[in-house]
Amino acid sequence: MESRGSSFSSCRTYFRALTQTPARLARRAGSVSTSYEEMSQVRARSGSNMIKSLRWFDLVGFGIGGMVGAGVFVTTGRASRLYCGPAVVLSYAIAGVCALLSAFCYTEFAVDMPVAGGAFSYLRVTFGEFAAFITGANLVMDYVMSNAAVARGFTAYLGTAIGVPVTKWRIVVACLPDGFNEIDIVAVLVVLMVTFVICYSTRESSMLNMVLTALHIVFILFVIVLGFWKGDWKNFTEPADPIHHPSGFSPYGVSGVFNGAAMVYLSYIGYDAVSTMAEEVRNPVKDIPIGVSGSVIIVTVLYCLMAASMSKLLPYDLIDAEAPFAAAFSRQSDGWKWASNVIGVGASFGILTSLLVSMLGQARYMCVIGRSNVVPAWFAKIHPKTSTPVNASAFLGIFTALIALFTDLNVLLNLVSIGTLFVFYMVANAVIYRRYVAVGTTNPWPTLSFLCSFSLTSILFTLIWQFAPPGKPKAIMLVFSALVAIAMLQIFHCMVPQARKPEFWGVPFMPWIPSTSIFLNIFLLGSLDGPSYVRFAFFSALAVLVYVFYSVHASFDAEGDGALSVKNVEIHLETTEDKSQDNSVKV
Repeated sequence: MESRGSSFSSCRTYFRALTQTPARLARRAGSVSTSYEEMSQVRARSGSNMIKSLRWFDLVGFGIGGMVGAGVFVTTGRASRLYCGPAVVLSYAIAGVCALLSAFCYTEFAVDMPVAGGAFSYLRVTFGEFAAFITGANLVMDYVMSNAAVARGFTAYLGTAIGVPVTKWRIVVACLPDGFNEIDIVAVLVVLMVTFVICYSTRESSMLNMVLTALHIVFILFVIVLGFWKGDWKNFTEPADPIHHPSGFSPYGVSGVFNGAAMVYLSYIGYDAVSTMAEEVRNPVKDIPIGVSGSVIIVTVLYCLMAASMSKLLPYDLIDAEAPFAAAFSRQSDGWKWASNVIGVGASFGILTSLLVSMLGQARYMCVIGRSNVVPAWFAKIHPKTSTPVNASAFLGIFTALIALFTDLNVLLNLVSIGTLFVFYMVANAVIYRRYVAVGTTNPWPTLSFLCSFSLTSILFTLIWQFAPPGKPKAIMLVFSALVAIAMLQIFHCMVPQARKPEFWGVPFMPWIPSTSIFLNIFLLGSLDGPSYVRFAFFSALAVLVYVFYSVHASFDAEGDGALSVKNVEIHLETTEDKSQDNSVKV
């Protein structure tokens, strides 16, 4: 058996390993681990343990802090101005429902397997190493792009707070292409500052987040009250320039509402970060369901109220796409322009909390990916004094700062939305598969056939919605597709029994809720523009290349050292002993 690192000890051994790539892919790509392995021997590769110091209110605070800053204060203006007008309120509600359904799926996994890996770990115990790696790579890039976007949004609001235009903060480099030619030094400094905080301590990071979030909530209430007080209801239906912009509550129709929902879905990436804290929660069975689902519900209500407040203040065609709330108050007369400065300060607090939570999450994802040996194990190390993944935090913090230095907000937001929707789609599939397939004792093909067929039907519905011309034939095709999907779901529900029941907490109304999440994620994916798919395909292809040329060989070497199992998704049989040990760990 080859020893660890043998594939990379010299150029000759590496080229020899490349010739064995097909066999190694067949051996490792579908290999799965168990919940017990993830919580014991895999976690032990980090050395020191993370301290279990978080409670449900910490998780709710992390959820609110992580979501609110990124959503309302960065994406609302762009979604309202370009896609849906005042109906951005509905866009947030739709995205919130979709996020809540996905949150249920995350919660079932996090309670059953409280580790820091989030979606990466969930897919690794269901669909195997390759699916987990592609998902994990997209997740980490989502976080990096999201945090870079939020950091650049911080610059815009800070400028508004002190009365200095954002153009004064950024340096334009003429030789760089558009979208990458505005250098933002302030965004870099903010990212590096937050990186230092999260490296120091998770408990202290939670306390700082609670303080900043409390201050942020005060500013949110300020915005909501003033918006409804000073605004005009006619702004919900009348643009400032009706000649060049359509009128109505939803000026761009139903498709515009869903396009807006796909864009603002970025705002819900925060609850995913909450799931990565599972390894540091004192009582996962009680605290995680309250923390994850509770934060999504609270934030959805806040988003809808704030979006309504902004829409009441200004006609949608006058909303500033970069800093919508502060700019809305700056346009008010009667001495209310000072409110824009106050909102700039509040938004800055919100963006700091969003950065703090998201950067905590991205580091924990990278840490657990490092434990699996598909990236260098250096990322998995937990510092013995701080009990935090310092290596992963520092590396991703510097990477995020480099992206925030020069990349335009619009380029970042579209890529993040498509990656986030893809990951949530995969987790919804995984929770159904895990419920209905006991690997080694249950035939997986009925479940896999259902998941593939339901996804294809959802894609067909989405394509008809997006590209078929309006009229009766389109309505008939949509109704037919919906009926086929519902019939398929009901047949699966009646014909295929569940192979396992969650011991502590499970998604209710299985398989209806995760299936609805699958459909909504596919539908929102269909609302994104073509360039977003090109960028997503490029990065996914890059992730595949990394897996083929590095990760599968590192994983194969780790298996040779006994650090990884070789249980295949088709043949693995979880023993009764492992199951009993798993339950004892979770209790």
